[in-house]
Amino acid sequence: QDCNSETPPLTATSRHYVDRLFDPDPQKVLQGVIDMKNAVIGNNKQKANLIVLGAVPRLLYLLQQSSSSLELRTECAVVLGSLAMGTENNIKSLVDCHIIPALLQGLLCPDLIFIEACLRCLRTVFISPVTPVQLLYTDPTVIPHLMSLLSRSQRTQEYITQIFSHCCKTPEHQTVLFNHGAIQNIAPLLISPSYKVRMQALKCFSVLAYENTQVSMTLVNVLVDGELLSQVFVRMMQRDQPIEMQLTAAKCLTYMCRAGAIRTDDSCIVLKTLPCLVRMCSKEHLLEERVEGAETLAYLMEPDVELQRIASTTDHLVAMLADYFKYPSSVSAITDIKRLDHDLKHAHELRQAAFKLYASLGSNDEDIRKKPILESGVIELLCSLTQSDSPALRVNGIWALMNMAFQADQKVKVEIVRCLGTEQLFRLLSDPDTNVLMKTLGLLRNLLSTRPHIDQIMSSHGKQIMQAVTLILEAEHSIEVKEQTLCILANIADGNTAKELIMTNDDMLQKIKYYMGHSNVKLQLAATFCISNLIWNEEDGSQERQDKLREMGFVDILHKLTQASDPNLSDRAKTAMQQYLA
Repeated sequence: QDCNSETPPLTATSRHYVDRLFDPDPQKVLQGVIDMKNAVIGNNKQKANLIVLGAVPRLLYLLQQSSSSLELRTECAVVLGSLAMGTENNIKSLVDCHIIPALLQGLLCPDLIFIEACLRCLRTVFISPVTPVQLLYTDPTVIPHLMSLLSRSQRTQEYITQIFSHCCKTPEHQTVLFNHGAIQNIAPLLISPSYKVRMQALKCFSVLAYENTQVSMTLVNVLVDGELLSQVFVRMMQRDQPIEMQLTAAKCLTYMCRAGAIRTDDSCIVLKTLPCLVRMCSKEHLLEERVEGAETLAYLMEPDVELQRIASTTDHLVAMLADYFKYPSSVSAITDIKRLDHDLKHAHELRQAAFKLYASLGSNDEDIRKKPILESGVIELLCSLTQSDSPALRVNGIWALMNMAFQADQKVKVEIVRCLGTEQLFRLLSDPDTNVLMKTLGLLRNLLSTRPHIDQIMSSHGKQIMQAVTLILEAEHSIEVKEQTLCILANIADGNTAKELIMTNDDMLQKIKYYMGHSNVKLQLAATFCISNLIWNEEDGSQERQDKLREMGFVDILHKLTQASDPNLSDRAKTAMQQYLA
């Protein structure tokens, strides 16, 4: 006897489920849909089979038929919602069958239970990354209708706000939602008795306010049950609230602040938002929470020195960041292998976030930047990242070093050169990734600023640096790369002893001459700046340098450039000419 006779193959049973949807007896069709619903719950294999066998178009047909009973239409929406809970391929198939317009049409039915089933399915489809969000905006009547459904029940509130927060991806989307009264309609939901509704409403505000002055300026004046919206957000950042809520509320206030609606010295930023985000960076939080906390904190502080100063003294933030790079920690300490796997996936994001934070911590203020930079071993870490196989990590490492070297003191600069090593520096200068090359040039330019630093670095590494500059100026590179390289040369020309490395290099002088006559004004400006620094009067040996450069024909070129149509260029040439006349 065949031992498998009891359990027919999956496709056969699946075929049976689909066949029942075509039964002439409506009662049998309803029972078939209900059985299908029970069969697919948590069973991805079964879901995929039913989709392949063509269940979706039939379910959508039944859902839209006015002759179908309300119960049947609702059960169809529930099954479709269940199929959508499967894989991304399932969602693609549903979208290709035009499930979205069918469900949106269904929302015009007065029955609340049916509306909720359609919304639940729409929510599942829209939160998938494979669904084009534009489909929510194709029919202009949809958004106002969804706004009107917000008052129907807690479920409609939860699903609709979740759809909005996932489908608001561009300034145009923000404007559409804003113009249809999103703020007035969603604000009251922030004090809903349901946590899910409060949370989704909060997410809506974070995506609406992001880089949007119009929304942010409106939010500042909104009252919820007599309380200012910003105060509601502050309450949601309290430590007794779930982490997700604290983080999202902090994002809302951060975005309002960056859009100019809240001052950076406002107590809700300094005393509430900033400490909340710093707290999110600490070890006890999940990796993705730390990533989000660090990225939001970086964004909040970026333009404001005072906030950077406060953050750098808060809660050992800089020490916490050094931890971000050491992730994941030693394997012996990790008991949960699943957690390890999950953390490894996020470790890269965590480093990225820490870079952004370092970059913004150090972007405007000298003392802050020096603070654990030297102690924390960060420089070594960043230098090792520049050797990574991933271009993104190389860019981030070199970018952070570039910011660190900006107006830094000699100790920091020497430490960067020592850790990075000249070989690695020159390897980066021939990196195939233009971003890496640009940031490396930026680092070199920042290292070679202020005279004693220029002279010191050029006395030990001058030969290699001049070689690298030559190679870049001779190769096929973009205007930006060449401009940055000529600016480095101008810095070298500003050193006391470093100048001689250019003056004794006729090949380099010819290159400067070539770029002074280039068709691009940026390059002409940078090259003229080099010459200007070489002939400056008050300095030792300026007479000899002026004579040599006159003999090489530079005075004639300068004279020509004083007539240039670009005012900056003609001014710079005139200033240089005056050195000869003085």
